[in-house]
Amino acid sequence: MDADVDVAVIGGGVLGCFAARNLRRFNLRVQVVEREFELCGGITKANTGIVYSGYDTKPGSLKARLTLRASRAFPQLCRELSVPFRPTGSLMTAAGPRATGVLQKKYATGLALGVPGLVLLAPPQIAALAPGLAPGVSAALYSPGMGAVNPWELGLAAADNAQANGAVFRTATAVSAMERRPEGYRLALSDNTILRARAVVNAAGLSAGQVSELLMPPYFQIRPTRGDYIILDPRAQAPGCIIQQEPEQKGKGATIVPTVDGNLLLGTSDEAVTRPGWTTTEASGLDFVARSALAILPGLDLSLTIRTFAALRPNPYWVKTVDGAVKLSTRSIEDFLIDEPEDYPGFVNLAGIKTPGLTCADEIGLYVAERLAERLGAVPNRKFDPSREAGPRFGRLRPEEQMTSPPATIVCRCQKVTEDEVRQAIRAPLPATTIDGVKRRAGCGMGRCQGGYCTEHVLRLLAEEQGLPVGALCKEQEGSWVVCAKP
Repeated sequence: MDADVDVAVIGGGVLGCFAARNLRRFNLRVQVVEREFELCGGITKANTGIVYSGYDTKPGSLKARLTLRASRAFPQLCRELSVPFRPTGSLMTAAGPRATGVLQKKYATGLALGVPGLVLLAPPQIAALAPGLAPGVSAALYSPGMGAVNPWELGLAAADNAQANGAVFRTATAVSAMERRPEGYRLALSDNTILRARAVVNAAGLSAGQVSELLMPPYFQIRPTRGDYIILDPRAQAPGCIIQQEPEQKGKGATIVPTVDGNLLLGTSDEAVTRPGWTTTEASGLDFVARSALAILPGLDLSLTIRTFAALRPNPYWVKTVDGAVKLSTRSIEDFLIDEPEDYPGFVNLAGIKTPGLTCADEIGLYVAERLAERLGAVPNRKFDPSREAGPRFGRLRPEEQMTSPPATIVCRCQKVTEDEVRQAIRAPLPATTIDGVKRRAGCGMGRCQGGYCTEHVLRLLAEEQGLPVGALCKEQEGSWVVCAKP
């Protein structure tokens, strides 16, 4: 019996969306299955948004090859998808002999890889490039090719482009079982339907291990780590480039990112996850982030903090079964895990894609698409259009442009989001159906008051556009009312 689609993509994060986009470069029928109500709501939304140049990758690895290619192509990718990209450059600092030695090795590696523009700076040059750094910085590695992007804005743009080119997206739908068939794979879905596909891409993020094990014995496992982040108001004095720290003692150093929307993002702590779904912030982690950031930029005004959040990051490990017991490797997999197991042709595990996964999302999607197109005998799709048209947000216009724009009702005062922009997000071909969905598509709730003013307005517009009473969008959870539920 014929398959319903050529390729089923499990997971609607940034990797799944770019896989779908690139699969549609070929004459392949593509369907994305996402278990949450909204796309790009897992690992994608909990990301520093740094676009890396590749100097910190292992020569000869797939990660190095894809990162170098992706970094060079990133500005053009953002132009194609109408997504803001902030080419800030990056300084990695050291304040001691051990850290300086690490920077010298990274510099040599970057030169060997051919990363353009790398410069190892001495203290006088550092002070000229980044005034305000703490005294005692002994060296810094400057990489002009790095920058910042909004991670979920990029992922949603890829989804929009994939959908415009014929990919189908199904949200609020999980894969509950899978089996291999002669013609491909049979996926049982949570809405009691069956999806038959000639090939499958497993881009399920933190759940990639469980999804793989629906079909095959375990051979890798995702062990997440958790990090805390701090976001400062745009009034905070920001450096002109991304600042990263190589600490004198081994471990995580601070990262300071001037974002595309003008905020300052500080990160990150690094803890092993000891309980499922542990995404709450911890005082110890936030204190580490604050102390680490102040050690680099002592002039930071942390009273301008507008939000803190915690994020989970995927850490993949090889596993093997010995006498019926699963044994976990003691070292994580450092390269990208993009694997088509021998006994499961056409099933691609796209798992544990750590930093710089966001940078490489489009290149990873193309890499997988080309492999599956060859396997399935697909030819290029001559109608594929890589461009996505999207006008600038009102809040990102210059003041003089805002003054000359047509009259608009402002829903979100902090970010200057208009009512029309909220309605467009709700009416989009891949529509926002929740408060969080509108936030990611239009930017409401991202400013100083964190939704204190606009949430009620957005809720009213969601209900109005869906022809429902406001109460239908609310649910009681742990004794309080949550206003981000899909009816």
